[in-house]
Amino acid sequence: MVWLRAFIAGFFSTLIFHQGMLALLHFGKLVPRAPFAMTPVPPLGIPSVISLAFWGGLWGVLLWAMIRGQSGGTHWLLAVVLGALLPSLVALLVVFPLKGMAFAANWDPKIWVGAALLNGAWGFGVALLMQWLGRR
Repeated sequence: MVWLRAFIAGFFSTLIFHQGMLALLHFGKLVPRAPFAMTPVPPLGIPSVISLAFWGGLWGVLLWAMIRGQSGGTHWLLAVVLGALLPSLVALLVVFPLKGMAFAANWDPKIWVGAALLNGAWGFGVALLMQWLGRR
């Protein structure tokens, strides 16, 4: 049951925290991409943001497995740092090339920092939502 909650936390953290941070960065004119992309993604044609949220749910299970035994500041710090690092590294070093994009985004520091901000916010959201879901 806890793994289902972790998936739900990761899924909704993507929609609330990750996309919320993307909205802030976009409206601040720091990134060109707008939040909540509805572009269909093959092979099922579901909206891009829902696909992203699904993967966020899977990452949520992994993140929760790594931080669940921690408490206090360590718990929150690990959620943000691991959230910022792990999905960003996989996206930039694996997913980008698989999608025909430049490996490591050509090492552009703005893209790396942006990815870390988006995914760090997501990691914080996973920890927060897991805390909230655990009380329900």
